[in-house]
Amino acid sequence: MNRLANELSAAAVAAQIRQGDLTSEKLVQACLDRVDLREPEIDAWAHIDPDRALSQARACDAEPPRGPLHGIPVAIKDVIDTADMPTGHGSPIYDGHQPAIDAECVAMLRAAGAVILGKTVATEFAAITPGKTANPHNPAHTPGGSSSGSAAAVADRMAPLALGTQTVGSTIRPAAYCGVVGFKPSYGTFGLRGVLPQAPSVDTLGLFARDVADLSVLADGLIGGEGAFAAGNPGAPPRIGYCPTPQWDQATSDAVGAMERSRELLQQAGATIEQVDLPGTFDAALDAHWFILKFEIARTLMPERRSHPDMLSEGLRGILDDGGALPVAGYRTALVIAANYRSEIAPLFDRYDILLTPSAASEAPEGLTTRTDLLFQRLWTLLHMPCLTLPVAQGSAGLPVGVQLVGRFGDDVALIAAARWCEEVLIPDGAPVPPAA
Repeated sequence: MNRLANELSAAAVAAQIRQGDLTSEKLVQACLDRVDLREPEIDAWAHIDPDRALSQARACDAEPPRGPLHGIPVAIKDVIDTADMPTGHGSPIYDGHQPAIDAECVAMLRAAGAVILGKTVATEFAAITPGKTANPHNPAHTPGGSSSGSAAAVADRMAPLALGTQTVGSTIRPAAYCGVVGFKPSYGTFGLRGVLPQAPSVDTLGLFARDVADLSVLADGLIGGEGAFAAGNPGAPPRIGYCPTPQWDQATSDAVGAMERSRELLQQAGATIEQVDLPGTFDAALDAHWFILKFEIARTLMPERRSHPDMLSEGLRGILDDGGALPVAGYRTALVIAANYRSEIAPLFDRYDILLTPSAASEAPEGLTTRTDLLFQRLWTLLHMPCLTLPVAQGSAGLPVGVQLVGRFGDDVALIAAARWCEEVLIPDGAPVPPAA
């Protein structure tokens, strides 16, 4: 039985479009059909214009392939500027706001031939107040935030690829909850012009795909170099540091089981795995990250806080008030702590190619407004290191559970290569079955 075009991998449809076996219009229409079917239940989209998307697709079909993403639809988190669609930042303050130009990352995608399918739901200013999106595997459960719509759209086969952001865990956590591959690159890898600033010293673009090869295609489009993030296997099984982190005692049995089973399978396949216990000094990392986040977001959102305080949620107002009262001296100290941690962890990667660590403390909790854990993503965000989550298991409630791979700062290509090797071991039959309609 032939699979629908929207169910195919981005790498597969890219090849078919280049060979003339598939049109972008047919692919985009299949994605739109899936949106029509599932959006009433999932609510992944903040804005989608089928006519505009199909017009882009027809334009792609009328010209020779001009980049790694030619004709492939990509969903964009609604904190990233688009010149032809509104960008609402998950806030009523920006309802109907129309940017004049694309964000840098969106412009790069268009230059690589991508079809910008629509804007996906984000939490308020990519912070703590949830949006409307439900988890495609069980709509009674959260998809995770803040890139909730992007993760859900990719998981539900509404789009093969999507962009998000991460300042705390806003890519890795929803990707793990929704059962897709999520990638937070090394800090500074992709430009953030036109992306809502939250905490600029740790803000990072985030990528969503269904497998590691597709992730490479999306990353190539963002950097403007086909093959720059080639997802070929490493020459030998990777050296892996098994790193539960100081928060291990807060992981549920689902997360613990996924980690232990992954270690067992990777060892059986030939990987060298050793236990890595971070020094006790790293216990203060999450406090430093939270201090930096609150201090910086209180300043980046100062215009909204002063002009429209009544249009901010109570929770966000509390964070902004707290951050505005933090001392500058404490902020400088937190920055020094973060820089010291980055130096301290770097030598680990002389012994290991990657670290294996939890993606989240549990599978997706029940309830769309449930506060989700921030434990297992924040350290790597603070350290500016590239990290990637793979969907490797199901939890006790039947929802996806991921494990996280962390690489050396600046060596994202090596992380992707190692992740491809791990993916073939941990998910031998390919990505998990998509949610049923």
